[in-house]
Amino acid sequence: TLGGELFSVLRQSPSGAFPERRCQFYSAEIALGLGHLHGLDMIYRDLKPENLLLDEIGHVCLTDFGLSKEMVNTANAARTFCGTPEYLAPEILQGVGHGKAVDWWSLGTLIFEMLTGLPPFYSRNINHMYDKILRAELRCPSYLPGDVTTLIQGLLIRDPAKRLGSGPGD
Repeated sequence: TLGGELFSVLRQSPSGAFPERRCQFYSAEIALGLGHLHGLDMIYRDLKPENLLLDEIGHVCLTDFGLSKEMVNTANAARTFCGTPEYLAPEILQGVGHGKAVDWWSLGTLIFEMLTGLPPFYSRNINHMYDKILRAELRCPSYLPGDVTTLIQGLLIRDPAKRLGSGPGD
């Protein structure tokens, strides 16, 4: 069935994950949405399955802009500690200021979750999860195709200046 929160659709999937082609479609639409926001000098800051709605034919709609920030045109323009723990970029945890790259980190986390069923650094203990986001090795399952692993690794580079999507043109 289509429509509703991506979270619910993902949880209803028999394996708790999506097939690669479905993840690819959703990821592309999410990336287009983030790119549009970034072109308006906005950061979203709360990318997660609960904030993504699917319409009746399966297209993605970003919702809940409560944590978004306008006028973000430098890499450290924002300083508020906010977001959902599993999807927080390292620079938010470090409190060093953040910019558009935080959304690309969250997209990498979401892609990993859509393909495996859990975010990459998940832990029930929030402090342990924060430590893993900051320090743990990223381990992509061997069943993920090489190009998908490369994409996830590029989005989950801890240095926001080197992260995929961090260039001047986003």
